[in-house]
Amino acid sequence: MSNSDFNLDYQNKNIESKIVAALERLSQAFRVLLWQESKEFSLSPIQVQVLIFLLHHSDEKKKVSYLASEFNMTKATISDAIKVLEQKKMITKEYEPDDLRSYIIHLTNKGKDIARQTSYFTSELRSPIDKLSQDEKSNLLLNLLAIINHLNKAGIITIQRMCLTCSYYQTSNKGHKHYCKLLEKDLQINDLRIDCPEHLMKQD
Repeated sequence: MSNSDFNLDYQNKNIESKIVAALERLSQAFRVLLWQESKEFSLSPIQVQVLIFLLHHSDEKKKVSYLASEFNMTKATISDAIKVLEQKKMITKEYEPDDLRSYIIHLTNKGKDIARQTSYFTSELRSPIDKLSQDEKSNLLLNLLAIINHLNKAGIITIQRMCLTCSYYQTSNKGHKHYCKLLEKDLQINDLRIDCPEHLMKQD
């Protein structure tokens, strides 16, 4: 690429660069909203993200190694976050009987309460999306899924539990028809998932 998407002379003449710049602004908004929420509870942004993740995912995903991959961070960074949450009595550890170095992380009642409260930090981002038409929402979702899928294949973001990376997912008619082999049904765009509990990673 000969020109930067942040070169204004180039950006203002190219819609692709404007879209990239807009996505960068949205990433800033996420950071600001998450930081504001974390400060209210004297936590770090990653500690808040871990709490919210633990609230909504199954036990096999509640381990340091999985969380490190989920958030694209080192095990040491996640371990430090877990240590603080344990000190604040927001989580407990359930050690594996056959491996005392491995443990499942559980939220305490205090942790669940704070996770529920902080999980609404995205409400300001949700507000303008609610105002879109159904077709606009469907097109936006489909395009965002395609971008995420590309970044996943490029190794920039790791774990993805969305339909496009799942072994149960099939597409036909040049990508316009979606089908789930697990549910044995056609999927509408609105049915496509970003995070599916039954996700089975597609093998290359």
